Amino acid sequence: DWKAQYGYIEDIGDGRGYTAGIIGFCTGCGDLLQVVRRYTDTRPDNQLARFLPALEAADGSASHAGLGAPFTAAWKRAARDPALRAAQDAERDRQYFDPAVSRAKADGLGALGQFVYYDAYVMHGSGDTDGTVGFRTIRAEALRTADTPAEGGGEEEYLDAFLDARVAAIRREPSHSDTSRVETAQRLFLAKGNLNLDTPLGWKVYGDRYRISGE
Repeated sequence: DWKAQYGYIEDIGDGRGYTAGIIGFCTGCGDLLQVVRRYTDTRPDNQLARFLPALEAADGSASHAGLGAPFTAAWKRAARDPALRAAQDAERDRQYFDPAVSRAKADGLGALGQFVYYDAYVMHGSGDTDGTVGFRTIRAEALRTADTPAEGGGEEEYLDAFLDARVAAIRREPSHSDTSRVETAQRLFLAKGNLNLDTPLGWKVYGDRYRISGE
């Protein structure tokens, strides 16, 4: 049940502190802080508001100072509140989905390309940080070998170049060394020429199989 992920939270050892919520907001990346700020704007007396100073201090680090078990327990409880779920959805769209889809459309990409860009935004962020490669650099690397459809290039050729650059970026991050979300999902759809993500869809990520029948 994907909706259960609103209450997910753990430190996965990637140097970004706690990873939490519907797309894996991080205490070390600042996006989880933005979720809690938005939630607090809507519901000022929420149980996460008292952690705002610690979240501000943790931004840019893997620190658990002022957070720890009290914070993770509060997050799981608060995730039952529709207002926190709405805050997660809003920050997901503002920081990741909307800019990814907008950039993909500007590059002349269809549904698969929009999904490819969005997944890259979620995992890597828009820009580079210490020890990581962001979306803008991945896209720039792809453009070294292929033009976007908006520039007259072939969509399949460009997406193949983008996925090559994406895999290289993943392999540069020890915490994200598994490339299955590209190689046995996005690359699979591309190999079949399914640029519109027409159903049925079948794929495998991190060893788990998924299917959308479209019925």
